[in-house]
Amino acid sequence: MSTILASQAIIEAFDNFFVFDIAPEIYSSLIVIAIIIILSIIIGIQAHFQDPLKKPKGLLFIAETGVNFFDSLVSDMMGPSFKGFGGYVMAIATYLFLAFIFGLCGLPSPVTYLAVPLTLALCTFVLIHATSVKYTHFAYFKRYVDPFPLFLPINLISMWSPLLSLTLRLFGNALAGWVLMSIVYSALGDLSSLIFSFAPEGLNTIFIAPIITPLLHAYFDLFSGLIQTTVFIFLTMTFIAQEEPEDIGQELLTEGGK
Repeated sequence: MSTILASQAIIEAFDNFFVFDIAPEIYSSLIVIAIIIILSIIIGIQAHFQDPLKKPKGLLFIAETGVNFFDSLVSDMMGPSFKGFGGYVMAIATYLFLAFIFGLCGLPSPVTYLAVPLTLALCTFVLIHATSVKYTHFAYFKRYVDPFPLFLPINLISMWSPLLSLTLRLFGNALAGWVLMSIVYSALGDLSSLIFSFAPEGLNTIFIAPIITPLLHAYFDLFSGLIQTTVFIFLTMTFIAQEEPEDIGQELLTEGGK
């Protein structure tokens, strides 16, 4: 009898261990990623069969314009040392903007789930320190004891400030917009049910919200999403580029001028 109970306990433990409680925002994030992958495949196929002597049209033209824009932006903001970094910035900007406006589909926006902004900020955080190691090598560790070893605890704490800043800025703005829209929808639903009380219960709550909320969505999802995406990529480029020693950047600029 004890053997049977022990076996059942083991089976239940394994069942509980392999049960994953996945947040709806993660599914939204996967959908956004799938959209980007599908668009990338379509653009890649179009580029493969595109006549190089003809001007691209449609989706391929939009993609080429985006690539040129982000390559130019990276070159201006980060310098010639980061040539080719535009692809990363474009990928982050595309995902982030689509994630912000995903709420227009009626599904939860991925950015309102803390793990998503944290993951994006963590990518930037890793690149910041990888860039520093690339240029300073073992002298990288000196930054934690400058100007005196006594500053080690303070420097270790400040090391995390870019990660926290990028994460909380994205999450805070996205969550604030979601909370305000939820309050507005609830208030308009109650107002609609009061005015259209003669309609069937449940149906009488949907008449007013579609008139007012599109303007709010235009701000909280489209405009705010564009602003937050811009701020995130600009901070990403700034944080990473500042890890490059000034003498290397000036040397490359001088060589480029020649």
